[in-house]
Amino acid sequence: MAENGTRVVQFVLTGFQLQAAQRLSLFVVFLAFYLVTLGGNLGMITLIQSDPQLQTPMYFFLGHLSFLDICYSSVIVPQLLQILGTDKMVITYERCATQFFFFTLYASTECFLLAVMAYDRYVAVCDPLLYATAMTPQTCLGLVAMAYAGAMVNSVVRTGCTFSISFCKSNHIDFFFCDLPPLLKLACSDTRPQEQVIFLLAFLVITTSISVILISYLFIIRAILKICTAGGKAKTFSTCASHMTAVALFFGTLIFMYLKGNMGKSLWEDKIVSVFYTMVIPMLNPMIYSLRNKEVKEALKKVLRRMKVSQAE
Repeated sequence: MAENGTRVVQFVLTGFQLQAAQRLSLFVVFLAFYLVTLGGNLGMITLIQSDPQLQTPMYFFLGHLSFLDICYSSVIVPQLLQILGTDKMVITYERCATQFFFFTLYASTECFLLAVMAYDRYVAVCDPLLYATAMTPQTCLGLVAMAYAGAMVNSVVRTGCTFSISFCKSNHIDFFFCDLPPLLKLACSDTRPQEQVIFLLAFLVITTSISVILISYLFIIRAILKICTAGGKAKTFSTCASHMTAVALFFGTLIFMYLKGNMGKSLWEDKIVSVFYTMVIPMLNPMIYSLRNKEVKEALKKVLRRMKVSQAE
């Protein structure tokens, strides 16, 4: 329902009501972020597929991480660019629900996938002799499928709970995409039952993923401490450093957004954090893994050398 008592058929995204010059500046900045995100993650996927040295479980998961970064950024950023570029802020109810569903799906899958990647590092460091046997292609595919399946359940329930709410205060969403906190502020009825289910699911997804990651790294740290040489410790730790950085960035923002409740929150703070995890983190992930990973840097050097040879010919 809207203010006039009719059913909401569309929403108005009012998250960035700015002067024309300000909108243009943000449009250029966000477009640059998005293009770098697409280029970096597509480049990472291509690199992994083309280099035989990267045909390992770790890079199989990294390829899926790049795919997810492209997907969940693409669910949000084109909509934002349209708002900034054309000042067209209207989104239909159905499109809003669809955006909400797919964003939840991809973000939840990334949570589970980062946990899977931590488990992969645990096996590689703690049981290196059994690594090839434990992390077979079938096992890796099964772990990724489980990540998508768990995320699908979360996305279906979360979307169903959110869009079973009656929206009657207004159809103006003070945000730049259809996210949970600003949608809850439009509710005209008691949303506590839906919020309890939604936040329980968010808690389960995030805490389950973080628990797997923390337990895996506790065993990894214990294994590293048993290594006698400083060089051996540094080499082993370096294989996990990129993943640890990606985990800290991604889960830090999710916890801030979705596990602190709906009361006493600043939507302006949420907008800044949302820009960070929908645009900045997907852009940074390929850089984090390429700059801190010797195998990726070597594969990239091979590609660049081949390009130079092709140009010379």
